[in-house]
Amino acid sequence: MPRKTDKRIRLIEAAMVLIHQHGFNLTTLAYIAQEADVPLGNVYYYFKTKEAIGEAVIERHASWYAERLSKLNDIAEPMMRLFAFMESTPEELDRTARYGCAIGGLCQELGKQGGSLADQAAKLLHDVVEWSATQFRALGFGDASHDLATHYIAAIQGMYLLTHTFKDPKIAHRESGVIKAWLKQLKPVGDKSVVQQAELEDAVI
Repeated sequence: MPRKTDKRIRLIEAAMVLIHQHGFNLTTLAYIAQEADVPLGNVYYYFKTKEAIGEAVIERHASWYAERLSKLNDIAEPMMRLFAFMESTPEELDRTARYGCAIGGLCQELGKQGGSLADQAAKLLHDVVEWSATQFRALGFGDASHDLATHYIAAIQGMYLLTHTFKDPKIAHRESGVIKAWLKQLKPVGDKSVVQQAELEDAVI
């Protein structure tokens, strides 16, 4: 890891990498200190507990998501924003195949433990669902927007899970095309701008 002046930043970035690769529970303060090239005794100056580092990691993920979604909002068409959200570089897909989704994996692991840290992690996906719902509302889906957004994010997370399970980036590439096809066939219906239930039931993702 490139050396930076700010030890706190180095510790957070090291923790993000290690937690993604090994999980929160298996990532120790000693491993984080070693990865960040910071003496273990210095870690406690910045973070009194491992949970404090966990909170900092979640905050960094939240900032990254906020920046990414802000850039996506510059795209004129809501449908194109939803398409762009799924785009990944080959390097990103390779990391997903090897370690899974950094956000989804963290939410899943912490969710089993419960508590404040789990709630903070869950908000990451909650905010993405809300952003997606905003796109569906802009497309005219009205009251169905939140359900469609939940379905959309669930499909993406499932795609990442299978990509990691079978260590195959092609799964994400293929399934993202399926999700795009599902999005294209959705159409607002009637004055209330709702999606026919049959369309939701027949859509295969």
